[in-house]
Order: sequence, then structure tokens, then C-alpha cells
Amino acid sequence: MAVHRQTFSIKTKGEVHVIDISDRVSKVVRDSGLREGIGCIFTPHTTCAIVANEFEPGLMETDLPAALERIVPKGSGRGHDHAGEANGHSHLRAAVLGPSLAFPFSDGRPALGTWQQIVFVELDTQPRTREVVVQLVGE
Repeated sequence: MAVHRQTFSIKTKGEVHVIDISDRVSKVVRDSGLREGIGCIFTPHTTCAIVANEFEPGLMETDLPAALERIVPKGSGRGHDHAGEANGHSHLRAAVLGPSLAFPFSDGRPALGTWQQIVFVELDTQPRTREVVVQLVGE
């Protein structure tokens, strides 16, 4: 078994900005030379997330932000907000969605479903530059 690790950066626009990173992750898998295995995508930040879902504008730009607002409304992280930044809800939303995604790859490509893309979700209240780590184990 071989291990391959690569990182890349993303510039975001702020709160609930969603970015399809499927092509970038596919390139990492392709460039690794590995054909079969398991991958993990991880972001080492506390106010963003990575998910697998359909990257459809109505879902990502309207439905996801509305659902997050219902589940974790702005202002719900009052304890953290008193620490200086009004982004407690961003931390809570990230805890709900999660910072990583495991995926199989086969024939040198992520084995995603027909309508699945790998999506980065910015949850902080302002634009950021984020790092994404892709680590692969396979042969």
C-alpha cells in the first residue's frame, strides 16, 4: 500500500459559500498514480465543512443556507460570540456538517454516485483562504 498526500487552497466569499471541489480532488487522485483505495478529504479549520452532495444551485444557494439557519440560527453561539467574534453559529454549523469526508476511489477516480460532488462549505461570517488536505491510501 502506498500513501499520497496533497493540499490545495480555496478562497471563499464568506457565510455559506459552497464550492464544488470534485475536479480538484479527482486531479489529486489521478496525479497520485494510485488506482484503487480509500481517500480522505479534510479541512483543518473550525468554521467550514466538506460534504458529498449534489452541487445544484437551488440546493446549495437556497436550501442548504435555509436548513442551516433552521438547525443552527445566527446568534445561537452566544457563549463563543462573547469571546470577540460573532461567529459562534459558524463553529456550531461546522460541528454539525463535519470537517472531512472519506471516499473510495477506483480506476484512478473518486467512486462517487451519479449526482454526487465533493463540496466545500464556508461557514464563517467573512471571506477566508482555506486549506484542503487530500490523503489517499491504495495501490
